[in-house]
Amino acid sequence: MYVVLCFLGLCFGGVIASGVVAFIISLGIVPRYAGITRTAEHIMLYENMAILGAVVGNVMCFLPVGIPLGWIGLLVFGTFSGIFLGSWIVALGEVVDIYAILFRRTGIVKGVAFVIVSMALGKVLGSLWFFYKGW
Repeated sequence: MYVVLCFLGLCFGGVIASGVVAFIISLGIVPRYAGITRTAEHIMLYENMAILGAVVGNVMCFLPVGIPLGWIGLLVFGTFSGIFLGSWIVALGEVVDIYAILFRRTGIVKGVAFVIVSMALGKVLGSLWFFYKGW
């Protein structure tokens, strides 16, 4: 019974993970990152790494494997995860033109960079407050 449940969980997790990867790739976020960093020749590598990350993350949920890197490793991992998530959210918003619509409707012409940096700082401060309070 447990073998069947593990197999089904792994299959369903794979479906969800591949859906997330397909969503990221179909929105054009990966080519956008490649264009910004001027590394378009490595776009297949980026897409393969996104798929590999989804598969490894899915397997890591089932296997009780710890990575003994200590609090410094946790700090580095958390920093890069936050950078990835934040840039993904901004790229997603940029793809669907939410920022252009927001700035046009509110009449913001100057200080767009300040607004973007303020959103990022708000996210960081909110996360720190969340973890400080232990919610």
